[in-house]
Amino acid sequence: MKSAINDNQSRFERGLANLKKIDGEAGEKVIEGLKQIAPDLARYTIEYPFGDIYNRPGLDLRSREISTIAALTAMGNAEPQLKVHIQAGLNVGLTKEEIVEIIIQMSVYAGFPAALNGIKAAKEVFEKKQCEK
Repeated sequence: MKSAINDNQSRFERGLANLKKIDGEAGEKVIEGLKQIAPDLARYTIEYPFGDIYNRPGLDLRSREISTIAALTAMGNAEPQLKVHIQAGLNVGLTKEEIVEIIIQMSVYAGFPAALNGIKAAKEVFEKKQCEK
């Protein structure tokens, strides 16, 4: 299996670059908030998911965000993280319609309450994005 590790770039540098590309300002705000109370958790969040996992071969960023939106929707209790990843999905090329379909699909496996909460989060992200235009 091909390794995603680039020896010329640290996990933190790779992670920070991916965080900015994928989550943009929303991700940076999350990290800044974590730095104030748990700087190690902020660093781990950059290094592991964004420095290691998002750099693995096999899935493009679009596919990774589809799976992340689905997982966070299915959890039913991760609205702040779901909002960040709905925005990330838009950042990497998902359409609003695709995001809504991902969430509707989760109604089958995670139940209607989780899907309804996911749609509410999506609506808020879409409305905020519309206001920013």
